[in-house]
Amino acid sequence: MVREIDPPSIQKEFLLAALAEGKRLDGRLPLEQRKIEFVFGEELGNVECRLGKTAVLAQVTASIVKPREDRPYEGFLLINSEIGPMASSVYENGRSSDSEILITRLLEKSIRRTEAIDREALCILAGEKVWQLRLTLHFLSDSGNLLDCASLASMMALKHFRKPDVEVIGDEVIIHSPEERAPVPLAIHHTPLCLTFAYFENLSPILDPTHLESTLCSGTLTVTMNAQREICVLSKAGGTPLSVEEIMGVVRVGVDKVRDMVKIMDEALEKDRENRVVEVR
Repeated sequence: MVREIDPPSIQKEFLLAALAEGKRLDGRLPLEQRKIEFVFGEELGNVECRLGKTAVLAQVTASIVKPREDRPYEGFLLINSEIGPMASSVYENGRSSDSEILITRLLEKSIRRTEAIDREALCILAGEKVWQLRLTLHFLSDSGNLLDCASLASMMALKHFRKPDVEVIGDEVIIHSPEERAPVPLAIHHTPLCLTFAYFENLSPILDPTHLESTLCSGTLTVTMNAQREICVLSKAGGTPLSVEEIMGVVRVGVDKVRDMVKIMDEALEKDRENRVVEVR
């Protein structure tokens, strides 16, 4: 990864002065999130999420594979991502950056380990055939807070995706095309979403930091929650130490924010559903 040039000290002083007055350079309040937008592709499971000027494209595909011997009833969910020069000039092709590793690990913990997807529902024929889902993330633009944008894109793509309907007759498996039978949505237990807060010394935390704010902050805290008020993952990658009261303060903020985000997702899905023909006529 190419070393990024540090922002000039006058820019840092201006940013800190604005935050001390409860203002941010893009006009937001300290705990205000940038506008969330979703753009759906022609295929089911192809979704671009935009968080301000940060953009991530998520794509879900499915294939049939043999399950693990110790878990004959469970399918697979694989998460792949790569940050290249398209997102920012500081990233290089073929070399994993710290940001990419952190994002992939947190999404693994948030989605796969919390059993957001019912993997047993991916079973076709026990011990023989299961669905393997592959979630691929393409980072299009990095204007700060790639993780939250990737989390939104991932869950929206999984909600939007539908796998082909399958019929099992004895040991024979028949996969029906969309023209024969309507594809089947995935069984999703809950919707975990990431919220990242940036901290500055002697200042209140800010939600959804921009690239400049992320560069100048003294530390970040990412809380992964769902609409049921459950904390799925709590991640703090170094920086200033935080008290229990400070952590619980951002968790309380996160409860309402995640509900708002889930509502935005549901409304976007409903709007796409009205304009898309999925069922067989």
